[in-house]
Amino acid sequence: MASKLDQLREMTTVVADTGDIEAVRRLKPVDCTTNPTLLFKAVETPAYAHLVEEAIGWGRKQGGGDKAVQAVCDRLAVSFGTELAKIVPGRVSTEVDADLSFDGKATIEKARAIIAAYKERGVGRERILIKIASTWEGLQAAKVLQGEGIDCNLTLLFALPQAVAAADARAFLISPFVGRILDWHVKAGGGPYTAETDPGVVSVRGIYAYYKTYGIDTVVMGASFRNTGEIEALAGCDRLTIGPGLLDELAAASGDLPRKLKPEAPGQAPAKLALDEKAFRFAMNEDAMATEKLAEGIRGFVKDLRSLRKLVAEKLA
Repeated sequence: MASKLDQLREMTTVVADTGDIEAVRRLKPVDCTTNPTLLFKAVETPAYAHLVEEAIGWGRKQGGGDKAVQAVCDRLAVSFGTELAKIVPGRVSTEVDADLSFDGKATIEKARAIIAAYKERGVGRERILIKIASTWEGLQAAKVLQGEGIDCNLTLLFALPQAVAAADARAFLISPFVGRILDWHVKAGGGPYTAETDPGVVSVRGIYAYYKTYGIDTVVMGASFRNTGEIEALAGCDRLTIGPGLLDELAAASGDLPRKLKPEAPGQAPAKLALDEKAFRFAMNEDAMATEKLAEGIRGFVKDLRSLRKLVAEKLA
């Protein structure tokens, strides 16, 4: 019998949640996605020293100061993304700096710069997804970018209102964070949970049903998994982005993997929502989990972004 990973690939597009080029080469996903945390880990890996050295050498010619540090960080992100694009047949997600999460104008400008930098490397925009945090400002920036033909991946997504606003923005893809939703509920004293009652799984299934029932084309890509049970419970989702460790577990596992999500029978959909800015912000305020995890996620990515900038500044010096 085929492994569970092979069975999953028959019904879901598998994406590698890593900036590790060698892991992507070994696991052969269709797409791959990175974030500041993964990029920082990759930059510290000796195997990628040549990419870091090239970016640092380039940076020394740009002058000093914070602008040079930022330019090198941007170059590193595109350098890693370019290498990944050589391996995967599909898309590479590259994240806008998390400290721009509440600045729509700056997010748009950064996204355009990323696309331009990829173009200089011979990588077309059709191969790239711009990752943006699912704040109101990020969602409105995505609407502008999608109108320009720049496809977006709305990340740090924890609740239906974010998914609805992403659909309104005609976002190419959303990344609801399954494991982080579970983390919040466990910390709040919930559970024990099975794969079927896991709050993260339940949330993604609801979003999937909403999109399919109301004819929304935005891709649903479950992310941030804590165990293979969550992944198996979402088998059939449009896409799933999975870390190398869990991909290896699925590759080593045998047994039948039944399809759980089907576009022709998506299940009971939540009632349709109409959201302007006020309604969006109020709905998020009513959801303590989504509000707290979004803020926590942005803080975490900013922390790793600052660590990356510090490392770059030390190397430039």
